[in-house]
Amino acid sequence: MKKVLVVDDASTVRMYHKKILGDAGFNVDEAVNGLEALEKAYINNYDLYIVDINMPKLDGYSFVRKLRSSKNLNQAPVIMVTTEAEEKDKNLAYQAGANFYMVKPVKPEELVMYAKIFTGVTS
Repeated sequence: MKKVLVVDDASTVRMYHKKILGDAGFNVDEAVNGLEALEKAYINNYDLYIVDINMPKLDGYSFVRKLRSSKNLNQAPVIMVTTEAEEKDKNLAYQAGANFYMVKPVKPEELVMYAKIFTGVTS
């Protein structure tokens, strides 16, 4: 079972993504900000990160940059899921090291489809 870390400061968003991905067969963990996510990333081996941009303590861009600069953590794909819909935000996400960018609210079937693509789940 593929492990996903959902990183978002809004509990409703975390619950929503956890339910969607959990129902699709993923093992889902959550973090309330980039700092907590980084701590969890060092302890657990995640197959995918679903990351918001605007969070306290450590935002999504900074989290992804730190993830990519860590020798042991830099391989897992990152999907940024955010309310920021401007091209500059998308460009910043890709520059930080994100693999894909989605604007909230995401359609459940799209989130599942991209999660499967990025984790190599074929069913």
